[in-house]
Amino acid sequence: MVSLVQLRVLDAVRRHGSVTAAARELHYTQPSLSHHLARLEAETGARLLQRVGRGIRLTQAGRLLADRAAEIIGRVDSAAAELSTLVGLQAGRVRLAGFGSVMSALVPRAAAVLAQRHPGLELGLTDTHPEEGLQLLRAGHVDVAVIFRYDETAPEEDGVRLRHLLDDPLYLLATGGGGTLADHRDATWIGGCERCRSHLVELCERAGFAPRLTSTTDDMVVMQSLVAAGLGVTTIPGLALRAHRNPAVTATRLAVPPRRIFAATYGEPPDPPATAALLAALDEAAAVVGERLV
Repeated sequence: MVSLVQLRVLDAVRRHGSVTAAARELHYTQPSLSHHLARLEAETGARLLQRVGRGIRLTQAGRLLADRAAEIIGRVDSAAAELSTLVGLQAGRVRLAGFGSVMSALVPRAAAVLAQRHPGLELGLTDTHPEEGLQLLRAGHVDVAVIFRYDETAPEEDGVRLRHLLDDPLYLLATGGGGTLADHRDATWIGGCERCRSHLVELCERAGFAPRLTSTTDDMVVMQSLVAAGLGVTTIPGLALRAHRNPAVTATRLAVPPRRIFAATYGEPPDPPATAALLAALDEAAAVVGERLV
């Protein structure tokens, strides 16, 4: 029978691409780890690894099992964390993935609320894009993913539940005067992440022109610096502007629908106690931050 230990070994080898590095992470000797892999191949009847030069790589069967192993390990770790926090939330861990601007402007306030209410509860944070955050959520590697959606974005698949936290208005960044999108139809434009860039193009097309994108960056600080240097204009969400404001740029709120910020969880309700505590802290933080964005 395939064991959880064997799945952890395969997952570590897949992540590191090396038996030596996987053994180091799991605190095994290399012969011991190789023994677990050999037993796993015997149990499954499939060749999972093949040598390539001095290294190894997973076969198609190995990649398939490694993908499932990551999901299983994530769920088991989540269950262990839930059990440790079931009584009184005196210990344990809860994990959150969020994107840049919420990690700067919203999550720290929520973390402070959580620490005050449940000082024994450890909060683990991962800074990543919403798509990757949802992947981590589905695989059980995080308990909450804070994401954003525009009005036209399709709803999530079954199993993902969205809890609305706040609305994040959009601002036009330029040097000198502000104005509307159409006032800058002849300017060069700076685009953000793929989803934000697509939204910017769509907004400009609705305003009657196609933006000339000359620069792209996911970093909102860099984006403002480029605008301040006269290298273009752009749009930026209010949360990002709240986290960092370059005094050399002019920010004008646009009369367009805001992006919506959600806390995503996975699976059927009710949420585990630690997850529910984190959601409550996010709600409280969002109420304060949201008022300051209006």
